[in-house]
Amino acid sequence: MFCDVQATEPDIKISLTRVGITNLKKLVKIYRGNKRPIILLPTFEVFVDLPSSQKGIHMSRSPEVIEEVIENLVIKETYGLEELSMGIVKKLFEKHEYASRAEVLIYGDYVMEEKSPVTNKESQEICKIISRAYGIKDSEGNICIKKMVGAEVVGITACPCAQNLLKEKAIENLKEKGFSDEDIIKILDSVVVATHNQRGIGTVMIEVPNGYNVSIGKIINIIKKSMSGEVYELLKRVDESYVVEMAHRNPKFVEDCAREMIKKIVEEFKYLPDDAQVLVRQVNKESIHRHDAFAERHSTMGELRRELNM
Repeated sequence: MFCDVQATEPDIKISLTRVGITNLKKLVKIYRGNKRPIILLPTFEVFVDLPSSQKGIHMSRSPEVIEEVIENLVIKETYGLEELSMGIVKKLFEKHEYASRAEVLIYGDYVMEEKSPVTNKESQEICKIISRAYGIKDSEGNICIKKMVGAEVVGITACPCAQNLLKEKAIENLKEKGFSDEDIIKILDSVVVATHNQRGIGTVMIEVPNGYNVSIGKIINIIKKSMSGEVYELLKRVDESYVVEMAHRNPKFVEDCAREMIKKIVEEFKYLPDDAQVLVRQVNKESIHRHDAFAERHSTMGELRRELNM
C-alpha cells in the first residue's frame, strides 16, 4: 500500500511559515480587450504554511495548481496577473487542505515600445511587472484573499547636493574672473551645472480590492515620471544630450523620488478605498559611493491622503 510520507509526523514538531517552490517559469497570455494580447514568461513563487504535525507539503501539487489555473484562465481569457495570482491562491487551499496561509508571487519582464525623446527612434523598453496574492483561512474554513499589482522601473537620478556644491564653486570662480552678479545669474540660467548620477530603480505595489482595477501601465508611468529622467535603449546624439540636460535640470534625492511616486499614486488612484495597501520603494545605485541609497513607504491610501491633505 502507498504510504503518504508527507502526511506523517515529523521528527521535530515545528511549524513552518512558508514552504513551496521558487523559480518556476510558465508561459502566460494576458488579454487586453481589443488590443493584441501580451505574451509573458513570468517566474512564479508559491508557498503555503505547514503545521507542526505534518512532515512536508505535497510539493508536486503547487506546479499542478499553476498549470491548472493558467489553462482555465486561458479558456476564459485573463485580463491581469492579479486575477491569475488570486486563482492560484484559491487552488492552493484546495490542494493543500492542511494550510492556513497561502501566497503566490509572479514577476516577469514586460516589453513596451518606446521612442527616443527628440529623434523619435523606435526601440523596446523593458520593465518588471509584479503580482502578489496571499490568503488566510480561519478556523471555520473561511478564506480571505488580498492581491497586489505593481512594477519595477529603471530611470536616472541627478544628485542635488553635489550639484549645489558645484554651483557655489562656479559662482566663486566667476566672481574671481570679474563677472557681475547679474552676469553670473544669466550664465547659470543658460548652462547645466554638473553633478553625479545614479541609476534609479523605482518599485510600486498597490492592493487591488475586489471590484476594483489598477492599471499596471499607469503604475509604470508614475515610476518613470518620479525620477530625474527616463532611460532609453536607443539614443542618437541629440537625444543623449537632451536626456542628460533634462535630468540635470531636475535633480532629486532618493527621498524625493519616493515622495513624488506617493503623490502621483494618490492623485491617480482617487477611487481606491482608504484601506488599500500601498508599497513604494526607491533604490539609487550610487556612482561615486560604494553603497546605494534607499527610501521606502508602506502605508494605506487613507494614511497617505491624510498626510497630503488630499
